[in-house]
Amino acid sequence: MDLSHLRFGLHHPLTGQLIFTQRIYHKLILEKKHANLSKVYAKVHFDSAIYVRKPPKYLRYPRRTKLPSNVGCETYIKPGNGVKDYSEMDVKTDWRSDDPMESVSFSDDEYDDVQGEDEWEADEIKVISSLFQGRIPQKPGKLNRERPLPLPLPHKIRPMGLPTMKKHVRTSSPAVVSRLSLSKKIYKDPAFLLKLAREIRSLPAEKDVSSVLNKWGRFLRKGSLSLTVRELGHMGLPNRALQTFCWVQKQTHLFPDDRILAATVEILARTHDLKLPFDLEKFVNLANRGVLEAITRGFIKGGSLNLAWKLLSAARRGKRMLDSSIYVKLLLELGKNPEKQDFVVALLEELGERDSLNLSLKECTAIMKVCARLGNFDFVESLFDWFQKSGNQPTVVLYTTVIYSRFSANKYREALALVWEMERLNCRFDMPAYRVVIKLFVALNDLPRAVRYFSKMKETGFSPTYDIYRNMISMYLLSGRFSKCKEVCKEVELAGFKLDAELRSHLLQLERKGLSGV
Repeated sequence: MDLSHLRFGLHHPLTGQLIFTQRIYHKLILEKKHANLSKVYAKVHFDSAIYVRKPPKYLRYPRRTKLPSNVGCETYIKPGNGVKDYSEMDVKTDWRSDDPMESVSFSDDEYDDVQGEDEWEADEIKVISSLFQGRIPQKPGKLNRERPLPLPLPHKIRPMGLPTMKKHVRTSSPAVVSRLSLSKKIYKDPAFLLKLAREIRSLPAEKDVSSVLNKWGRFLRKGSLSLTVRELGHMGLPNRALQTFCWVQKQTHLFPDDRILAATVEILARTHDLKLPFDLEKFVNLANRGVLEAITRGFIKGGSLNLAWKLLSAARRGKRMLDSSIYVKLLLELGKNPEKQDFVVALLEELGERDSLNLSLKECTAIMKVCARLGNFDFVESLFDWFQKSGNQPTVVLYTTVIYSRFSANKYREALALVWEMERLNCRFDMPAYRVVIKLFVALNDLPRAVRYFSKMKETGFSPTYDIYRNMISMYLLSGRFSKCKEVCKEVELAGFKLDAELRSHLLQLERKGLSGV
C-alpha cells in the first residue's frame, strides 16, 4: 500500500512511531499529555481497510485485569498514560514499512522520557498497600472517644458585673480581715479577750463585771470568754471569774458552754473555793468529762490531793475514763511524799490496766524518776520496755533515768549496757548523764573509764560539780595516785569549792604517812 501522499502532506517530520499489527483495534488513540504546541500534529483517521481480519472477542471485550500478585511492589504506573479507545487521536507518525501485513511499531519518545517522572511516591504506595492488607491502623488509645462538653461561658453562669466568689482564702490575711465583721474580728482574738480581763481587774470593788461586758456582749460567741476567765484566775481574782460566769449564764447566745464552765470550776478548785457535793457518784455520772478533768486539775494545782484522789476514785467506780495526764500529775505530786507510796502504786497499776496508754516523753520520764526515787525499779523497767516497743526513740534524759534506776538497784552491768548503747547511737551526753556515768564507773572501780569520761566532760565545756570532784579524788586515793589527788584538789579550790572534813582528814593521813616514810 502506497502511503507516500500522507508523508508529503506533513510539513514537519514526526518523532512518534506507529507499528500496525493484526492484533490492534481498527481505531487506536494515543493521548499525548506533554504536547509541544510548536510542533505540527496530524490527525490520522484509520479506516477499516488497514486491518485484515476482526480481532477476537477476548480482545474486543477484555475482562478486568487481575490484581497484581506482588502487592508490595515499589512502583506503579499511574492510570491515564495508556492507550485509550477514542475515535481519533493526534500523533506524530513515522512509517517504517509499506507492507500492511508487516508489523509496524508505534511509540512515543516523550512518553518514554517522562515515564520515570510518573512513578508513585513512598507514602502513596503505603496507602495503596494498606487497602489490600486490611484496616488502616489507628492511633493508640480509645477508638470511640467521646468529645468533652464545651466549657460554660461566664455570661451564661452568672449575670455580668458580679464578682466571682473566692474559695480557700486565708482569713488571717490583712485584705480579708479588713472585710470581716467586728464580731468575727474580736470574738476569738486573744489580745481583745485579755484586754477585757485587764478592764475587769481595773473596776472598783463595788462595780459588777456587767459594766464592761455589756458593751461587747453582742459581739461575743460561745467559748469566747473562757480565755478571759483563765486570765482572771492567773491574776488571783476568782470572784471576778465567778461573776463573769454568772453574767454568761444570763446570755442566751453564750450559754450553755462547757468551756467557760470548765475554766471557772478549775479556778475555784485551785483557790479552794469549790466544794464537792455530798452525792459524789451522782455528780460524776452527770458531769461532763472536760469538767471532771478541770476540777481534778484545780485540786492538784491547789494542793488538795485528797479531794483529787476521791474524785478519781469515784470516776473509776463509775467507769468514767479520764485523760492519762491527770493521773500523771497526781502521781508526781504524791511521789514527793514517801508516805504516799501506796497511792502511787495504785495509780501505776491503774495506768497499766489501760488498753491504750497515751504518755508523752516528758510524762514517761517523770514517772520513771518518781518510781526510781521510791524504789519501784520494776515499774521503771516495764515503762522503759513499753516506750521502746511503742516505736519511740529514747532521749538522753530517758537513758540517764534508766541508768540511775539500775545503778540504784545495784545492777551495774545492765546499766553499763545502756551506756554502750548510748555510745553506739552517738547520743550526746549532758551534765546529768556525765554525773551518773562517772558514779557508775566509780562503783565498778573502773578508773581508766572514769578518767576518760571526766576528761570528755571538761572538753565538752561542762564544769564538774563537787560530787564529781569528790568521786574522782576517792578513786585516785584508792588507787594510790597521790599526785593526781593533789591536782584535783587544786582544781577544786580554783572552782571555789571546799573539801568536806572527811575528805580532808583522809588527805592529812596520807601526807603524814608519806612524811613518815621519808
